[in-house]
Amino acid sequence: MADVKELILTIVRPLVTHPDELGIVIEETNEYLDYQLSVHPDDIGRVIGKQGRVAKAIRTIVYSVRVKGPKRVRLSIVDG
Repeated sequence: MADVKELILTIVRPLVTHPDELGIVIEETNEYLDYQLSVHPDDIGRVIGKQGRVAKAIRTIVYSVRVKGPKRVRLSIVDG
């Protein structure tokens, strides 16, 4: 799980203007490892991108990572 977290932070950190306010909370359900990325409200547009293209690209990379066990990875982007 730490590898996926570091991957997300490595991808997102250069995109934002407030990298010190990045945070990831991991919630585990029966089917998913849900990574909730929180960013500063000024940076939410940078992370999502026009028509969600940047967020889609980030999710494509993160979802391609294999994790142990049957659970799948899911990435949610929240502001604040």
